[in-house]
Amino acid sequence: MTNSSLWLIPDAINRFGVRVHAVDGHRWNDATPCSEWKVRDLVNHMVGEHLWVPHLLAGESLEQVGDRYDGDVVGADPVRAWDEAAERSLAAWKGADLSGTARFSFGEAPLTVYADQILVDLTVHEWDLARGSGQPERLDPAAVDHSLAYARANAERIANLGIIAAPVHTTSTDPAVQLLSLLGRAV
Repeated sequence: MTNSSLWLIPDAINRFGVRVHAVDGHRWNDATPCSEWKVRDLVNHMVGEHLWVPHLLAGESLEQVGDRYDGDVVGADPVRAWDEAAERSLAAWKGADLSGTARFSFGEAPLTVYADQILVDLTVHEWDLARGSGQPERLDPAAVDHSLAYARANAERIANLGIIAAPVHTTSTDPAVQLLSLLGRAV
């Protein structure tokens, strides 16, 4: 485990899971900072993402996985769906060899980049889930620091993907606020 995001991922998965379990039943349709997603949609996105992890870390291609995780992957029980996806993802990360590369929708990249992206997604979407479901919004400082370094180093590429809102100006010195603002969240 030489990549620092790799050792941060298990705790980030577990923290996100704690947030999923804490969603009050009536809050699943509440808005999140991700303008197109309700709380349930956000969890659906993360479940789908973590269902992909074992395949990509095992060297499968996008074509081999296909569209099996498109659409609604949480069904009637988002909590159970998250728990099952998280368990599979955790097992894959614990045995991961990040020395190789994989092909992603944006092209081929080292698996260390994939680990960084997963950590950023877990960290930022943990905040999105907390904000959308009325939970405390504090984030893990180590995950924030690593995610902020990755986001700063890749800001132009991230912006060019067109999948997140434009950065929001901030004068805050708080690393979490800087990360969230850089990734289009108004804190």
